[in-house]
Amino acid sequence: MKYKMTIAGLERELPLCPITDDLYIAGFVLFGDVELTVACAKNLLERVKDFDVILTAESKGIPLAYEMARESGKPYIVARKGPKLYMQDVEIVEINSSDSDYVQTLCVGRDEKKLIAGRRVVVVDDVISTGDSLYALESLAKAIGGAVVSKCTILAEDEAADMEDVIHIERLPIFDRDGNPR
Repeated sequence: MKYKMTIAGLERELPLCPITDDLYIAGFVLFGDVELTVACAKNLLERVKDFDVILTAESKGIPLAYEMARESGKPYIVARKGPKLYMQDVEIVEINSSDSDYVQTLCVGRDEKKLIAGRRVVVVDDVISTGDSLYALESLAKAIGGAVVSKCTILAEDEAADMEDVIHIERLPIFDRDGNPR
């Protein structure tokens, strides 16, 4: 089963993936879709507040953050899922996400912290279902001394689209076993 939708003016078919016997979600993967990445970056850049740096989480938000950085001429930072050997003076936040069964971490090192501290930050992700990852990125930026001016995503799943403090391009429904939006 597939769900056809228009995102930033482009039509795409998303495969429906079972979560439980009665709940399906649409799979959205931005990797490799350059046309959609460019269109979404332009759409979101028109709607975010003035900023200095873009922050995203490893890994699915990277293409969007890169393209937004390329279009705007501003730097982007990827918060890693765990500290890497090259990172010094690491800042870590933990995400106890309601849509996963484990605690996730996001971290940046000294070099990234210098780009965030005292700056206006746009937090970016590809899809949100609960907003937990965006809020963890916001917490990370604030812990370093950055001011989050906008939070944005391409798709906001179901009730996440009602979050007034998150800019999104399209609402993504959840589905029943027959592929009907709930």
